[in-house]
Amino acid sequence: MPREKPRVIETSRGRVVRIPVKTRVLNKGDDLVAEVRRYAGPLLEPGDILTIAESPVAAVQGRAIPITEIRPGFWANLLWRFVKKVPYGIGLRSPWSMQCAIDEVGLARILRAAVAGFWGKLRGRSGDFYRVAGRQVAMIDAAHTSGVPEFYECVILGPKEPDRVAQELATALGCPVAIVDANDIFGCTVVGASAGLDTGLVEEAMRDNPAGQGNELTPIVILRPEGEE
Repeated sequence: MPREKPRVIETSRGRVVRIPVKTRVLNKGDDLVAEVRRYAGPLLEPGDILTIAESPVAAVQGRAIPITEIRPGFWANLLWRFVKKVPYGIGLRSPWSMQCAIDEVGLARILRAAVAGFWGKLRGRSGDFYRVAGRQVAMIDAAHTSGVPEFYECVILGPKEPDRVAQELATALGCPVAIVDANDIFGCTVVGASAGLDTGLVEEAMRDNPAGQGNELTPIVILRPEGEE
């Protein structure tokens, strides 16, 4: 388990065993279903839940964008300067990631989000920018933040249609699947799920980010619920 995270974690639904699965770097053009089956398939048992990080899913979809291919425009160069610097990452505080946000949801929505964020801060409230901008913007990872060297110079967007991708994986593997956004600061959020998945259990079991934040190359974690003792 990366960085000595416990293999077994207690949740409100009982104990869950966590099995990290090491892979190669997944990238544009790879067959996600085939690669997940190759690495995780031999380890799966009945009752397991498979989780996979959002970043490799996005990378396979071609959504890891080198900054050399991003041309920040006027609004990106203006707006990124007003993004608050935080200790846990860059987010949209760079012209490249801000331009990607504009490309994802449109300039009008980003401007509305900026206004909402400004008024929210005046009232002592945070998070209004992302509430208006939407989940796809919130999932953007800035360049120079990835622990995987191949993506260090890339802005990584959130995966497209994550629920559909999770369902495709679940159908192929015969187990529930969650696509997760997990980090060491905010815990875990399920951003895509196959039908009937207990997302609350997944978020509890992955709250300390057992896949790691660096170059562990364990984007897949199998959850094996043991239930109540």
